[in-house]
Amino acid sequence: MDTNDTALDLAALAAPNMSPVLGRYMDRSWSHGIGHRLYETSGKAYLDFANGIAVTALGHSHPRVTAAVHAQVDKLMGPVHAIGFAEPTVRLAAMLADTFPDPLDTVMFLNSGSEVIDGALKLARRVTGRPAIISFRGAFHGRTIGATSVTSSSLNYRKGYEPLLPSVYQTVYPAVYRYYAGDEEKAIADALKHFDGLLMTTVAPSDVAAVIIEPIQGEGGYYPAPAAFLQGLRERCSRHGILLIADEVQSGFGRTGRMWAFEHSGIVPDVVVTAKAIANGLPLSAIVTSRDLQERWGRGAHGTTYGGNPVACAAGVAVLETIADEGLVENARLRGAELAGGLRELMAEDQGIGDVRGPGLMIGVEFVKDRTTREPDGARADAVCARAADAGLLLLSCGIAHQVIRWIPPVNVTVDEVEEALRIFEGALKG
Repeated sequence: MDTNDTALDLAALAAPNMSPVLGRYMDRSWSHGIGHRLYETSGKAYLDFANGIAVTALGHSHPRVTAAVHAQVDKLMGPVHAIGFAEPTVRLAAMLADTFPDPLDTVMFLNSGSEVIDGALKLARRVTGRPAIISFRGAFHGRTIGATSVTSSSLNYRKGYEPLLPSVYQTVYPAVYRYYAGDEEKAIADALKHFDGLLMTTVAPSDVAAVIIEPIQGEGGYYPAPAAFLQGLRERCSRHGILLIADEVQSGFGRTGRMWAFEHSGIVPDVVVTAKAIANGLPLSAIVTSRDLQERWGRGAHGTTYGGNPVACAAGVAVLETIADEGLVENARLRGAELAGGLRELMAEDQGIGDVRGPGLMIGVEFVKDRTTREPDGARADAVCARAADAGLLLLSCGIAHQVIRWIPPVNVTVDEVEEALRIFEGALKG
């Protein structure tokens, strides 16, 4: 392959050898990224509000992250877990733990979101001595066999893989707009009723190791769990000795206007899993718990070859330093309020938009064929995404019918970029 050629058609070059299994939202050929722009091999620039699905949260080629990566590559690149410790890995563990409330103070690094989900499920079963896991309908937790077992955002993620993990039970998630016509009080009451019913009729609380939940469902449709629901869930888990696992893979690192999405409800989970934005593009993830839980899990009970790689952790240190030094949690809150306000103005003029929701810079725009019936309109959402991309703005869809456009710009997005994105989106709505 001659990388000096311009306008390379990488999709065509990939066709003979690269697996067709990996799904893609588009087949464009990317050359490089600078700041909040991605560039095609043709040279065309795109405002990147997709961020590799919330991964490059500081944008592309961020100078602080890039400098940290280059410096670490020259010192130590390979993992050294089996024979000791690497300085950036130790530093990142301490810095990451400092972002959490007590008693969450102990970090295990792995490589991906799916891996930390599987690790958290193993921890829960071993520490509690119980077999059962409860997850929520519409959840997405990953693609490995354990993560797939607690996922139900798409039938395609589960079809053909049965039997999955045994003793996994799914219950109702309070997706306020989609299933409760905007009635949050009813959504909370109904979801808690179903949860209690599950414990009364199907699986004994004494058999449940953990409940796993996304504080904001991601792939399932960007539905925030109401604070009162998470509080009710926390109370029930505490009462029955069940571990509460918060999946912050997509919602963490300041995206929602708080460092962690669970903070909006005032609860503290027993286990938090995070990935995506942690190293601004390098593969890294983490399980965070109290010291006691991981000591009870036991030495050698889980492990990793590449997790906590020194280069990825050096990038992670730069990410946390940048978030703190530049006030990016607050920036996410402020820019998110501006973006949501602009989107609601467009919603007022477009009857095909049924809802705009979500805190900070994790906003879902739901498309419907009719506001009264709320019938999903995935075809229009996909078409709007395609027109926006043609006009230079990258957005992604989600939801069971792909009816939700998710807005996940970098957490250091500017006022001007928000306004630019809204202008492009307005044009894409008009076709």
